[in-house]
Amino acid sequence: MSTPSGGMRPGLATAFAVVGFGALAICGLGILSLVTGQDVVAVRGLGPIPGAVGFGAAVIAIAATLATVLRVPRPSYAISVPVGIVALLSYLAGLVVAALLVGVDAARALAAAGGFAVSWFGVLLVAAAAISGWTAVALVRTRATPPRWAWERDEDE
Repeated sequence: MSTPSGGMRPGLATAFAVVGFGALAICGLGILSLVTGQDVVAVRGLGPIPGAVGFGAAVIAIAATLATVLRVPRPSYAISVPVGIVALLSYLAGLVVAALLVGVDAARALAAAGGFAVSWFGVLLVAAAAISGWTAVALVRTRATPPRWAWERDEDE
């Protein structure tokens, strides 16, 4: 579960970060939609599939990016910025491609992507991805051990 340097294995850190991204993004998008009274993808006739495909594309892109970048011996916390950007671009690409595949014309598909990109929903997606990227790096770099009670410690310590 840990590497020789003491941190978590990159694959496991990636898995935790991707699950964390999913939870943060889904919760955040839902609450933001509830508070603002707006749909996440506010184009009529689009349906739920393009948004779900876009979200799936963002999850896959984050997993691929983190799996690649976390292999470096001491990854930098600065990778959280590209992770956020990759998540947004992947979401937008998945949204447009899925919208075109379900039969929406190109103008409405691009309007949906543009509307999402310049909305608070886009900001929230980038923030959730950046937080998950930072967390993954912290898991790999940190050499923390789980807390233990006094009676669990070795006498030699």
